[in-house]
Amino acid sequence: MAAPITSSPTTSTAPARSYALPMAAMTSLFFLFGAVTNFNDVLMPYLKDVCQLTDLQSSLVQSAFFGAYFLMSLPAGRILEKLGYQRGIVLGLLVMGAGALLFIPAANTRTFGVFLLGLSVLGAGITLLQVAANPYVSILGPASRAASRVSIVGVANNFGGTLSPLLGGMLLFGGSAALKARLAALPVAERLNEEATLVKGPYIGLAIFLAVLAGVFALLKLPELESFAEGGETTQSETGTDALARRRSALDYPHLVLGVAAIFLYVGVEVGLGSFLIRFGESQGIGQLSGFTQGLVRGLNVAVNFVAVLFGQPPAPVETTAGFTKAVGAVLVSSYWFGSLVGRLAGIPLLTRIDARKALVTVCLTALLAVLAAVVVRGEAALWLVVLCGLCNSIMWPVIFPLAITGLGAHTKQGSSYLIMAIVGGAVIPLLMGFVATHLGGPRVAFLLPALCYAYLLYYALRGYRVR
Repeated sequence: MAAPITSSPTTSTAPARSYALPMAAMTSLFFLFGAVTNFNDVLMPYLKDVCQLTDLQSSLVQSAFFGAYFLMSLPAGRILEKLGYQRGIVLGLLVMGAGALLFIPAANTRTFGVFLLGLSVLGAGITLLQVAANPYVSILGPASRAASRVSIVGVANNFGGTLSPLLGGMLLFGGSAALKARLAALPVAERLNEEATLVKGPYIGLAIFLAVLAGVFALLKLPELESFAEGGETTQSETGTDALARRRSALDYPHLVLGVAAIFLYVGVEVGLGSFLIRFGESQGIGQLSGFTQGLVRGLNVAVNFVAVLFGQPPAPVETTAGFTKAVGAVLVSSYWFGSLVGRLAGIPLLTRIDARKALVTVCLTALLAVLAAVVVRGEAALWLVVLCGLCNSIMWPVIFPLAITGLGAHTKQGSSYLIMAIVGGAVIPLLMGFVATHLGGPRVAFLLPALCYAYLLYYALRGYRVR
């Protein structure tokens, strides 16, 4: 998911190079956002097995995490007013660390409720960080390069989101053939208890990293928020006497209301497809993968093990099979988010040269047709059609967000807050997909929900964006 877009500053007095270290720290935050968020795509099928859950129950992983965006957005603003933005970032990192540590008792007891509590605390910490971090991206350097800085942290967000499912698949679904054989020989309850402990290592490492990062931000001398120009340029709707200027709330603008729904569904479908891709693959009954997919899995396994050795960790080769496994699914999830990364990089220059709204029409239509085709066809092709949607999703936030706040004038900040709160779609759509998959026909039928989401997004790109 893309990080929220913030306003560009209108003034800057310090040279850009003086902000190099703070900018690097902020970039690490956005990498962290993507990595922690997309790790849930692997965590969800993992907990489904370990805690013996239904598809509906396992979808609560995303609901617990993204629900924090809705519940914490407004309280986070009040917290930051009291603490300030730099101390707010430190607090957000420490809250995330507390959430990560909750995975230790959750794994020891194999209690799904404690896992959900840990995810909720993680999500609350990330919400506080999102509210605090975005303004700083705009003030860390000259105003003329603000858009470039927003693009850099957006790419870092996608890069973290691409790596974490791959590493998560290796850690949770990988392991040597000897380990797999030993686990398979154990009684079910004992095997599940041992598998539950696999999740402790990643989250203990995350908690340590968050503590170190909190210390770094506590020591950094970030620019004061007052250096960010709250005023800015006066728009026609702020000075004119037309009907738009006389509206009392951002919700009086139909295109903003429709835009909030668009952001809600975009985030929901992006998270939902990634979350259910592994489960969707298991439902295909794929007995023989193509040579391309098998080669991709082997190549990425070698690359991950190489990185592990560089960091002093023993390699954990994954035994590849001819058919679909969760480890293969993790690679496809990583490919899904990698497509978003590629699209984001390509979109930086392209969206300045082509009509962004027409590009939105194209990607929404392509994604709609790809999901419908994935529901109809069977086998490996269906999975790669879903992976294609990651590429289509890449430019949706950068285009929908500006369209939704066009012409709001004095209500722009209020409208932006509603759009950010709409990220809660990542909690709702996967839950609905889980309900359909459990009670109304399985994962294949559940994928009709993303098709409906893309249909609405296509409508918004064609008509809903128009300022009335």
